[in-house]
Amino acid sequence: MPVRKYTYYDFTISLCPVCLKRIDAKIVFEGNNVFMLKRCPEHGNTKVLIADDVEYYKNIRNYNKPSETPYRFNTKTHYGCPYDCGLCTDHEQHSCLTVVEITDRCNLTCPTCYAGSSPSHGRHRTLEEVKKMLDTIVENEREPDVVQISGGEPTLHPQFFEILDYAKSLPIKHVMVNTNGIEIAKNKEFVKHLATYAPGFEIYLQFDSLKREVLETMRGANLVSIRQQALDHLNELNLSTTLVVTIQKNLNDDTLGEAIEFALKQRCVRGVTFQPTQQAGRLDNFNTETDRITLTEVRRKILEQTPLFNSDDLIPVPCNPDSLVMGYALKLGTEVVPLTRYINPAELLDNSRNTIVYEQDEALHSRMVSLFSTGNSIEGATDHLQSLLCCLPQVSAPSLGYDNLFRIIIMQFVDAHNFDVRAIKKSCVHIVDKDYHIIPFETMNLLYRDSKKVYLQELQNTH
Repeated sequence: MPVRKYTYYDFTISLCPVCLKRIDAKIVFEGNNVFMLKRCPEHGNTKVLIADDVEYYKNIRNYNKPSETPYRFNTKTHYGCPYDCGLCTDHEQHSCLTVVEITDRCNLTCPTCYAGSSPSHGRHRTLEEVKKMLDTIVENEREPDVVQISGGEPTLHPQFFEILDYAKSLPIKHVMVNTNGIEIAKNKEFVKHLATYAPGFEIYLQFDSLKREVLETMRGANLVSIRQQALDHLNELNLSTTLVVTIQKNLNDDTLGEAIEFALKQRCVRGVTFQPTQQAGRLDNFNTETDRITLTEVRRKILEQTPLFNSDDLIPVPCNPDSLVMGYALKLGTEVVPLTRYINPAELLDNSRNTIVYEQDEALHSRMVSLFSTGNSIEGATDHLQSLLCCLPQVSAPSLGYDNLFRIIIMQFVDAHNFDVRAIKKSCVHIVDKDYHIIPFETMNLLYRDSKKVYLQELQNTH
């Protein structure tokens, strides 16, 4: 009998990358690659590489947990995912991390910017608008895990500190500021003011590379000295910081290990988040065949480029295993001790008590699940780890503080090419839009930004 050149594995719903209509999709294996095959009646066939590690891809189905929904939904389910965002009642995950874009304006014009921000683009949100956005999050979550103040460049907002004051007055467990670091580098007094919001406060610092040519390509400016000066100021105050590396294939994907090793030497840095570039914003020349870098490829390159971690250290995150990878390590002086390898989340997520070899205790299960969540700050994770370390005879850390903890996250955002409704329904990174709806990050960039809302209405009308 004739045999196909691939092995059929699964079925999902995706989008046509041209017209954004919902279409059927097959997940297939070819060698060690995982592809999505789909066909739009109008625009034909599409083949998209979604992973380059079959075993890892199959294993993510073992990393799952019961859905945690918000206390309040904002929209009804009518047209079908992704046309009902807000969050609709069919969404399967609450907001682990919610982004509040307080301005469209930015002091850079980055080619990789999904929002298309620039010095002349859009406007600042009013203080009352921002307060209502924050209130919406609290109404949904009651005690939101992580709220990220973003933009544009949020430090440009004329009422930036008033916004932080209001955010800190709410029952938000952890507040982040997503910034390119220019103001932090230039203004030491500004950084001192930021430090007054700790604890429960963190800088999410754009940090793609220390190479001038990479930064000029990705950010349109030579920011090497800016990055270093910003870190000098943050190190001096030991203000909790995560370095955020946007990855563009064949540009900075060969320096992931260097980024981790550099981060481990910084007093203030609690981890690195790697974000593969998605097709959004100004990336009109993005070639999905040659420019796409998958989550599994990023994970593999990290393992290849640094001897600190092995494959058991970087595992799927249960709240959205298709899109998130996480690993922990301890910084003990000059020594780095990877932690994740000593814990078996697959066993701890199993309902069978007999599989828990370290402690026959349901509380251990809940602590493990809580630890591996994007809605968990480094400071919050410290408490969970302290309660777990006593169960792990291979690790000894008598006095663990949050500045001893180091976390790696790979956060893959979905675009129209690799859109998988299973991952979108589990999305836990959300944005509050201008209509005070809570939108998954991926669908916001696909359908819900102002420039795309007219087309969204047309798609809704066809469904």
